[in-house]
Amino acid sequence: MKVAVGYLDDADGSILVAAGDPDADWARNLEADPHCVVTIADRTVPCLAAPVGAEIAAAAIRDLILRYGTPAERLGAGPVFRLVPTPAVAGLPASDVG
Repeated sequence: MKVAVGYLDDADGSILVAAGDPDADWARNLEADPHCVVTIADRTVPCLAAPVGAEIAAAAIRDLILRYGTPAERLGAGPVFRLVPTPAVAGLPASDVG
């Protein structure tokens, strides 16, 4: 299933995402199985999701609100994840990674 989620590119090449709802299906799915595939524009990348600590979560939520505006104010109620690109995830060949 595809889900549109606001994101931030982190300096280390990972992607930060945050759920505004603690029961968001996509966030619960990442907690159950951290393997995912991210598509941004014309680039599709297999990733492995990992929850982040409080300090990184707070900075990500702040930056997401600044990027997307006040509709993002619910952020912080749900988990924040770092999506780390990895060609071995989701069965995609390395040639498919941006």
